[in-house]
Amino acid sequence: ETLQRIVSTLANKNDEIHHFIDMLNLTIKNVQINASNAISELDEEFDGLYSVLDEMKGSMTNTIQQEEASKIQALQDQLSRCNDALESSEELLELAVQSLDIKDPEEFLKVENIEQIVTMASAFRISLKPKVSDSMSHLMVDFALERRMLQAVKFLPVPKAPEIDLAACLVADNCITVAWRMPEEDSRVDHFILEYKKTNFDGLPRVKDEQRWELIDYIKATEYTLSGLKFDTKYMNLRVQACNKAVAGEYSDPVTLETKAFVFSLDSTSSHLNLKVEDTYVEWDPTGGKGQEKIKGKENKSSSTSSPKRTSISPRSSARGSRDRFIGESYTVLGDTAIESGQHYWEVRVQKDCKSYSVGVTYRNLGKFDQLGKTNSSWCIHINNWLQTTFSAKHNNKTKILDIPVPDRIGVYCDFDGGHLSFYNANSKELLHTFRTKFTQPLLPGFMIWCGGLTVNTGLQVPSPVKTLQKSENGLSGSTSSLNNIA
Repeated sequence: ETLQRIVSTLANKNDEIHHFIDMLNLTIKNVQINASNAISELDEEFDGLYSVLDEMKGSMTNTIQQEEASKIQALQDQLSRCNDALESSEELLELAVQSLDIKDPEEFLKVENIEQIVTMASAFRISLKPKVSDSMSHLMVDFALERRMLQAVKFLPVPKAPEIDLAACLVADNCITVAWRMPEEDSRVDHFILEYKKTNFDGLPRVKDEQRWELIDYIKATEYTLSGLKFDTKYMNLRVQACNKAVAGEYSDPVTLETKAFVFSLDSTSSHLNLKVEDTYVEWDPTGGKGQEKIKGKENKSSSTSSPKRTSISPRSSARGSRDRFIGESYTVLGDTAIESGQHYWEVRVQKDCKSYSVGVTYRNLGKFDQLGKTNSSWCIHINNWLQTTFSAKHNNKTKILDIPVPDRIGVYCDFDGGHLSFYNANSKELLHTFRTKFTQPLLPGFMIWCGGLTVNTGLQVPSPVKTLQKSENGLSGSTSSLNNIA
């Protein structure tokens, strides 16, 4: 038995050695192939360099030849004018000598303007200095510096790891701007690669993180903005690496930025049976109700016991799944996560053909027959498109008509601690209505829908324009005091 164990171990070891030999042979082959590829690329680089030098030589030679032709033409023109002046001067000299040989004064006076003709001779006006220099030294080149640079050429070094400038990073409006710098200037860096992943853990990335790195490649600048993000985790890890033409360098030290926002789903376990609920979408279903109540009740009972609790739900809301369903004309569904503090924001998009819907918040004590805005513990805006469109704010069964257009996307801002509930046109960030009160219990997002459907968009930060408007709103007295429940 001992011998069998030894033989088995040896056989396994032999198999490992065979596999290792195969791996070594493959590695040798890959080294040869990669070395050949490197030599081919080196040949291409030098051929490209030779081509550039030949092109430069041709261009410089052409410049010298053009300069030569230009100078020769200028000198030949000057030479031609000198020859013409010389020929004219010789003729004048001959004429003047003949005139001087006349002895008779009367005959001499008959010679026509000889003095003026000689005085105007072109020889007196011609320059006896060459118009151009014969020097061509200004077209000489000195490649001493370039020769030293070429002699210093080495294989491309691996770029150093960039350094993320945490102070210059910005998280706002569900966008993240990441800025970085190189530890030292490197002109060979061609581009950067940014990687990011979502996480719920503060600090450095964890090895066994459930999220994979997302990659943004070929970034030419030293900053990049990730936009249109859903902040459904508390943090985001980011890292950057620099790349030259041949190789990518090491990653920067990762940084962790906080991206916390309000995330919730629709609570299907207590919604009205005439509502189809899928995570963040709800639709009115006229076929629901009595025939499905028994079946759906069983399904919801099993789902409420088997589904895991959300980490953001407080202990007081953990029993919410066992509450009675909304019935009657309360076609209502609530969010599954309570608001107990802080500032939060979410958006709602409604189908165009929807006949009636409400968007707001409520305490947990909303009864199964109750409708949003008709109790002293719920606040909402209501849109009715049945016969004519009406837009109103509702609380404690009181209604205030809003004489403004109904947007196709509504933003909801809730400042629990400050006692503000505001509704916005999510596109233009125009304020639609504000409730001011003192919230004394945890709040749940609430939605009523009839003859249509709506989608909830969560994981959003409070937009910057909303923050600005809320600051100005805080300094103004409310015009909706009749609808507020001041506790």
